[in-house]
Amino acid sequence: MTTLTMTPENRLAQLGIELPAVPVPIANFQPFRRHGDLVFLAGQTCEWNGAMIYAGKIGRDHDLETGQKAARICGLNLIAALRLSLGGSLNGVTACLRLGGFVNADPEFPLVPKVVNGASDLMAEVFGPEIGPHARTAVGVATLPQNAAVEVDAIFAVR
Repeated sequence: MTTLTMTPENRLAQLGIELPAVPVPIANFQPFRRHGDLVFLAGQTCEWNGAMIYAGKIGRDHDLETGQKAARICGLNLIAALRLSLGGSLNGVTACLRLGGFVNADPEFPLVPKVVNGASDLMAEVFGPEIGPHARTAVGVATLPQNAAVEVDAIFAVR
């Protein structure tokens, strides 16, 4: 099986990537909303199976590398929610259209976009060069839910 013909599910298995349980919303929203061939994914923080892994500010409590790990966990939560929205398989994904990254950053921290690369790089790994590339926003914020270090949302095209 070549990389070009691999499905997202095959890539996950080959990479040995484990997905967490889809986080339970802590407010009045759903983890995803499908409209036609689009899936809108609610922002996911860097919690793993209900436990916040990275809390605090990037640039003060955590360094860039830790921020990227936090963003990757956000991405894993997004992929888990996407899989749920598609009935248990990611093979119906046709494009990762957009990621929005929010970094709980120290006001002096200049590398917010590099933190969100943790999620972007994951999408490239799992979905490959045809599906994974996306538009993106990365912003530094004063605080996030549960003092999370990073939160990422996404929009995907599906069939």
